[in-house]
Amino acid sequence: MSLDARYPALTDLRARARRRLPHFVWEYLDSGTGTEATTRRNRAKLDEVRLMPSVLHGEITPDVGATFLGQRHGLPVGIAPVGMSGLVWPDAERHLARAAARAGIPYTLSTVASQTPEDIRDALGDHAWFQMYPPRDPDIRTDMLRRARAAGFSTLVLTVDVPVGSRRERQARSGLTQPPRITSRLLAQIARCPAWALGMAQRGMPRMRLIDDYAPKTKGLPSNKHAGYLLRTSPDWDYLKWLRNNWEGPFIVKGVLSAADAERIEAEGADAIWISNHAGRQFDAAPATIEALPAIRRATALPVILDGGVEGGLDILRALALGADFVMMGRAWHIALAALGPDGPDHLAHILRADLEANMGQLGLSDVTGARGRLIPTG
Repeated sequence: MSLDARYPALTDLRARARRRLPHFVWEYLDSGTGTEATTRRNRAKLDEVRLMPSVLHGEITPDVGATFLGQRHGLPVGIAPVGMSGLVWPDAERHLARAAARAGIPYTLSTVASQTPEDIRDALGDHAWFQMYPPRDPDIRTDMLRRARAAGFSTLVLTVDVPVGSRRERQARSGLTQPPRITSRLLAQIARCPAWALGMAQRGMPRMRLIDDYAPKTKGLPSNKHAGYLLRTSPDWDYLKWLRNNWEGPFIVKGVLSAADAERIEAEGADAIWISNHAGRQFDAAPATIEALPAIRRATALPVILDGGVEGGLDILRALALGADFVMMGRAWHIALAALGPDGPDHLAHILRADLEANMGQLGLSDVTGARGRLIPTG
């Protein structure tokens, strides 16, 4: 039976991934914060966006590619950063980077990934982005930028919506600690997931390798916190200016929900705005990202990225219809990897492409930019 027949949608991949992952790993990947109202809101508000079909266009061969920041991509969607990807699946960062290269889309490596920029240098395609959780030490941040650039990352993403750590209650209930510590409780969960366990046995439990490189150079690490909390700071406008001045290349600010913030970020020289509420993992009273999109679109002339709740090609078209220029997905690619191993991200790219083509046919669109003309106004 083909993958299309067995796993025609992300929901099918999700069900298989959940079976193949230890419970604490699934909770790490899938959980939000609080009651997870923001996570649910992301999905519900996307469902409210309606598009008008259009008929009698004859045969259409949809072009599902997109141009963003002067580069052509095979799809209007990329791979968003997820910290400690290697906890979700062994060698996750390299698998995802290779899949992105094959699909011709961006792959974003997190500062708190389980592999360093140098580790995945040979897996990168033409659209490699590096996401920075801002270190407070200027020497460390300068060296991180140098290493990212030397490894082949052309675009810098500053995440600004994590001024403090969040309370992820589901993770705590699962038994997952930071840093991860294998207990008898977790071992019982691992024993039920042989594919994951074998991969981890071969590679060893993941750790934040980039952060670990700098931890010995710092002092005062709390015993109950991983090194990332020590190195990280809460960025301000001066920090943003410093990064803009010290990075030669596209500079994106991620975690924006306010139109006023978007206006100032544009004035400070950023190249794109990334609308995100961290998938509901930071603040449980945040608006859905799709709710924030129209006001931010009106407030800035910069290209706009959106993530949050996106599950398929139709959701991508909804975001583009409301004014986004590009879409990013994080959990979904990791779910696909956990479900099918290295073949999973390629299959998800296929699902997204097929879903885009089917829905573009219903809308009478030959390219994705036409989605804005199919939006049904509300209110």
